[in-house]
Amino acid sequence: MTISLGELATRFGCDLEGDPDARIDHVAPLDDAGPGALSFLSNSQLKDQLVSTRAAAVIVREADAGDCPVAALIADDPYATYARMAAIIHPLPPLCPGIHATATVDDSSTIAASTEIAAHSYVGADCTIGENVYVGPGCVIGPGCSIGDGSRLVARVTLARDVRIGARALIHPGAVIGSDGFGNAMTPEGWLKVPQVGGVTVGNDVEIGANTTVDCGAITDTVIEDGVRIDNLCMIAHNVRIGAHTAIAAQTGIAGSAVIGKRCMFAGHSGTVGHVTVCDDVIINGKTMVTKDITEPGAYAAAFPAENAKTWNRRVARFRRIDALLDRVSSLEKKST
Repeated sequence: MTISLGELATRFGCDLEGDPDARIDHVAPLDDAGPGALSFLSNSQLKDQLVSTRAAAVIVREADAGDCPVAALIADDPYATYARMAAIIHPLPPLCPGIHATATVDDSSTIAASTEIAAHSYVGADCTIGENVYVGPGCVIGPGCSIGDGSRLVARVTLARDVRIGARALIHPGAVIGSDGFGNAMTPEGWLKVPQVGGVTVGNDVEIGANTTVDCGAITDTVIEDGVRIDNLCMIAHNVRIGAHTAIAAQTGIAGSAVIGKRCMFAGHSGTVGHVTVCDDVIINGKTMVTKDITEPGAYAAAFPAENAKTWNRRVARFRRIDALLDRVSSLEKKST
């Protein structure tokens, strides 16, 4: 949609340096913006792009406004302000309430009149879907599921069974929520599957990325609290609990019965072993594996960064000689006493 700079400034509490009647109709990065584009600067390393931008307007901090050659919307947090403005400039397509002719909905389920069930989707028995929900094409909603008002399942999302989704959730294509956890008992005859009878409870304002899986609980529910952000290709195992407003980046795995606190951040390719507890306000760096409880807030890391292969091979050779070196040191210590 098209909106004036003056309206954007008023709606989001920004100071405006520029023409309030100038019109914005799309967003773009600083180095690729042109007429009608809104951009932002939140990373000082990109300041050289600010001084040469051709955007119609840029959201900046007050300290950067003097270097902006075009209209400036001044905000304390340019990135968050950009997110709010971009949602206005590029709104989601409106819902087309109703059930598509190719969709299947069990007679025992309740679907709000304002909700859209798109083509080739399936809603099983005893489900409840709230107001203004979008169930995109090819979704499967298994028995006993509920979806809160304003939520959006983009496409091919599977809610296996007994999954409760809160309000305003955003679930991306290919996500599977409520599939069986990895429960197996070893017997003399081989593996015996342990029935997974719990469900999944997802809070309000949660986003779950493409091809991410959230397993059902073994007995009680797996729980994702309000405001959690889970990226693409993540694995959340059975009976995990993730605290409110925690963010988990791609290819992270949280093993069974782990408890993750509030406002934590897991970088890409990180993870935990099962049954650990991570307290609130913890940052886990990329490729870091949490193997024991973390009880103090802060940043944690345990990974080797990439380096020249010859250098790495020499270090591995030294690692292999550590036991022999320790034996020699121990022998010398005994002789000296």
